Amino acid sequence: MKLVSLLVLAYLLGAIPNGVWVGKAFFKTDIRQAGSGNIGTTNTYRVLGPYAGSAVMFLDIAKGTVATLLPTWGHVTTFLGTATPLLFGLFAILGHTVSIFDHFKGGKAVATSAGMLLAYNPLMFVIAAGLWVGLIYWTSMVSLASMIAFTLITLISLFFHDIYLTGIAVILTIFVFYRHRSNIQRIRQGTESMVPFGRGYKQRQSKS
Repeated sequence: MKLVSLLVLAYLLGAIPNGVWVGKAFFKTDIRQAGSGNIGTTNTYRVLGPYAGSAVMFLDIAKGTVATLLPTWGHVTTFLGTATPLLFGLFAILGHTVSIFDHFKGGKAVATSAGMLLAYNPLMFVIAAGLWVGLIYWTSMVSLASMIAFTLITLISLFFHDIYLTGIAVILTIFVFYRHRSNIQRIRQGTESMVPFGRGYKQRQSKS
């Protein structure tokens, strides 16, 4: 009973639509009706500015981290053994992408996945964060940086000899590519939105 209750709690934590709530509470704006319509960090940054975007990123990471730590705090184990926290992290990711608070819609789960990784393997989180930031500067595209970072992290996870972590990484990489399919089309067309800095942005500016 405790396991089920905590899994439901993990889902509910992940389901909190931070971008929507921050936008409505502090800016009187529904970010689902502006920009790309996504509720995550990138669209919040685009629509509401860097402070709101940073706050939403932190909150989305935090809910993934807290959900993943729930079985440790509640002394709950499953057939997964030491990998049990990953199950709770997945429920948080499920909540973020299929949120009961957002008509069972949601975001792309990049930040929430990072939060799960932070709780489960802090070293991998540091590596992933470094790759992501570096790729954003190189490409100036959060979408492309996220897809490349997930792919690289999946490959790097093989060196940790953790079959559960690698399996989850493969699943999440496929999912992230699927949720970014419209971004992939815009990248191919050269029309994908860019952050206003970095190598990619400078190259596009020089051509315009």
